[in-house]
Amino acid sequence: MVYIYDTTLRDGAQTRGISFSLEDKLRITEALDELGIHYIEGGWPGSNPKDLAYFEEVKKLNLKNSKIVAFSSTKRKGVKVEKDSNIQQLVKTEVPAVTVFGKSWDLHATLGLGISLEENLELIFETVSYLKKYFDEVFFDAEHFFDGYKSNPEYAIKTLLAAKEGGADCLVLCDTNGGTLWYETEEIIDTVLKKVKAPIGIHAHNDSDMAVVNSLIAVKKGAIQVQGTINGLGERTGNANLCSIIPNLVLKMGIKSIPEENLKKLYSVSRLVSELSNRPHPVNLPYVGENAFAHKAGVHVSAVEKNPKLYEHIEPEKVGNKRKIMVSELSGRSNIISKAKELGVELSKDSPAVKEILDKIKNLEAQGYHFEGAEGSFELLLKESLGLTKKYFELKGFRVLTEKRSENEEAYAEATIKVEIPKEIAEEKGIEDRFEHTAAEGRGPVEALDKALRKALEKFYPSIGEIKLTDYKVRILNEAAGTEASPRVLIESTDGKRKWGTVGVSPNIIEASWLALADAIKYKLMKDDEDTDRGGSSEG
Repeated sequence: MVYIYDTTLRDGAQTRGISFSLEDKLRITEALDELGIHYIEGGWPGSNPKDLAYFEEVKKLNLKNSKIVAFSSTKRKGVKVEKDSNIQQLVKTEVPAVTVFGKSWDLHATLGLGISLEENLELIFETVSYLKKYFDEVFFDAEHFFDGYKSNPEYAIKTLLAAKEGGADCLVLCDTNGGTLWYETEEIIDTVLKKVKAPIGIHAHNDSDMAVVNSLIAVKKGAIQVQGTINGLGERTGNANLCSIIPNLVLKMGIKSIPEENLKKLYSVSRLVSELSNRPHPVNLPYVGENAFAHKAGVHVSAVEKNPKLYEHIEPEKVGNKRKIMVSELSGRSNIISKAKELGVELSKDSPAVKEILDKIKNLEAQGYHFEGAEGSFELLLKESLGLTKKYFELKGFRVLTEKRSENEEAYAEATIKVEIPKEIAEEKGIEDRFEHTAAEGRGPVEALDKALRKALEKFYPSIGEIKLTDYKVRILNEAAGTEASPRVLIESTDGKRKWGTVGVSPNIIEASWLALADAIKYKLMKDDEDTDRGGSSEG
């Protein structure tokens, strides 16, 4: 049995740019508990008021699987353990388990703490033995253990023995600087297990991209506890990624850990942590990334359609993920058919529409279009080609002006637009005039154009008020052309229920923006109609 110890809320929260609120930490705790994580390190109660509040609030949660762990350093030099404020804060948490870290590298003891090597061993022993009186389990994190072992193997082993004699339940070997390679990990753990007869764990950082493999090697050698974070969050390049370690242990190595059926929750937990970290979910993460089971080349898609094992090492559903078929200039008929099926449209290989759509995509991508991040535009193209969606409006022209009146005044833009609404839609809405000619201002030309378009359409389609643009990206396609280069504009939108991407390409950046904006609104209107057809509700 290998126990999973999650330190997302403490070590992961030290990631640059991340600051979990108390509510965030409690939500993540509940999600980790549902996943079946054995230990959740909630934070360092002696370091800040938020972590102190967490240990009070977490008691109110009805956790079913996880034990909450409090974290701290060993006692300070020159202070009695019962008088050390950090240690006393640990005791006040009344959690079932605690982890204390101590120096196992002689350089850190003498230079970092400014104490003798013998004094450092006393700090470790006194702290662990004192905490053992108050907690069911005490774990010792041997900080910088692998670097310490390389520097002074005899002393590094002594730090483990001091913790063991103090009553530590697990001795966790930490690769704090993340520079240890796999063969070093094997050799060092072999020696440790010969000299220290006690349960060991592993805590690896990823500075040399070895964190996951070092963790798995440690388990192979006999470690019973693996520490890491969701999505590999952590200082510098991060900690060992539990989203890779857990499925590798359970599905690949056949080692008992969290229940296999719980793996289906892994993807959603990974996404939740990204969302609460206020950062994009990394698409290239193994197992839980959007690209983990994405197929782009036509040959791959054709093979996957016959048997997914040909290009997938596991079934994506086992970790809660799903297969994703991409469309691009590399696409074949299989991509189109599979993607259409995913969108609820059945096509046969012999259908003339398949070739027509494929040719359109290849021609558009030759012009610079890119549908991998713009699935909204692809779905529109597909359904318009098959006559499965309406024509919602037609552009009759637009004009965009940008003006800056003085050196110290901000520039502003004004857009004028004219659109025509199909006769049947105007009649359905009871509106006689099908032409809308209007203007709007914005801080920039794209904002002005977006506002003008919405203003022109809102009385026909009130639900477009739900649309929010969440991202706007511009990519220059032929950089060598300088100011004559064609830009590609990619827009991400949401209506609170779904998210979608749309794309536009033109030598004129305003026109490229218009194409992406128009697709964003058409997509929203199309999905509203589909919701209505399925019996759902749709405002407007």
